[in-house]
Amino acid sequence: MAGTVQVTDADFGAEIEQHDGLAMVDFWAVWCGPCQVVAPSVEALASEYAGRLKVAKLDVDANPQTAMRFGVRSIPSILFFKNGKLVDTVVGAVPKPHLKSKVDQHLG
Repeated sequence: MAGTVQVTDADFGAEIEQHDGLAMVDFWAVWCGPCQVVAPSVEALASEYAGRLKVAKLDVDANPQTAMRFGVRSIPSILFFKNGKLVDTVVGAVPKPHLKSKVDQHLG
């Protein structure tokens, strides 16, 4: 998973909420089929926007506190944080152009 970082309940604050700039967090689980469908798009965006976008993945089964804190009830859910604040949420296995437009919107 080059370009992405794994985050946990323990380090979410330091990795995402104290990050200056835009961060995209993929809330997923191993057993989730749609999560596997969206994963290549998440990985591709991490490479395309290297240096401008922090891309993180959070396993909701291993890290339920963070998922509950942000009201994640369906996965995949991709949350966008700008300077540590939640600014957008995308739920479901959406196509890569949809995620890319969200990234461009929040980087602009």
